[in-house]
Amino acid sequence: MLNDSDKQAQKQQKASLYAKVADALRHEINEGRHPVGGLLDTEAELARRFQVSRHTVREALRLLRDDGLVSSRRGSGTRVMSPLVNARDSHQVMSINDLVMFSGDTTFAIETSEVVKLSQESASLLGLEAGQEWLQISGLRYRKGESLPMGWSSYYIPHEYAHIARLIHRATGPVFVLMEDFTGYKVTEVQQKISASAMPRHLAESLQTDLSVAALMVRRTYLTEESKVLQVTLNIHPADRFQHAMTMRRVRKG
Repeated sequence: MLNDSDKQAQKQQKASLYAKVADALRHEINEGRHPVGGLLDTEAELARRFQVSRHTVREALRLLRDDGLVSSRRGSGTRVMSPLVNARDSHQVMSINDLVMFSGDTTFAIETSEVVKLSQESASLLGLEAGQEWLQISGLRYRKGESLPMGWSSYYIPHEYAHIARLIHRATGPVFVLMEDFTGYKVTEVQQKISASAMPRHLAESLQTDLSVAALMVRRTYLTEESKVLQVTLNIHPADRFQHAMTMRRVRKG
């Protein structure tokens, strides 16, 4: 029979074990090995892989849910929510209504529309899985009444909805609203990542800028309630033509 000291040591050992499993999965998600919206292996598969019990796997997944990295639903498995949810400088407060208003103040001039197979580099940039086929629609975005483009936008839409391309050319307003009407899904979450980069050489001329100008890259992933990726957008702006403003207020308790 175990004494109190042995029981405590056993408890700590179990906690350490599921923390190690959680750390390994967290590292894989942050490295992009599990795309946003994708399913992790089943509990049984993870248990075999890490050579632990299913209870240990469930505790590890609980830690990832607490971090906001995954979501679990009975019968639907465990889905990846955001590979950068713990990034120190990542702000995660967003109003979807703000995106509707933003789109209403801009125009999108489509230049290319084609189905592409994602390379490893493109997939990593988009937080998706390499080798998958997506409809890519790209072009310049302008503020209304201005002739200087504010940036280059690329929309990535799941291949099974590629025939929506003929509607986007005639549509006004946000593409994700059109996608909602077209698919019957509702966007309930938009994950946004803003990062600095060098100005892509192939876009400098179209954006009427030069390679010495820094660029801001804005990636938005549109997710349904079922964590299905309905759309990914990648926007590249000359740094002097785009700002992201956010107001924070202290919440009074009691």
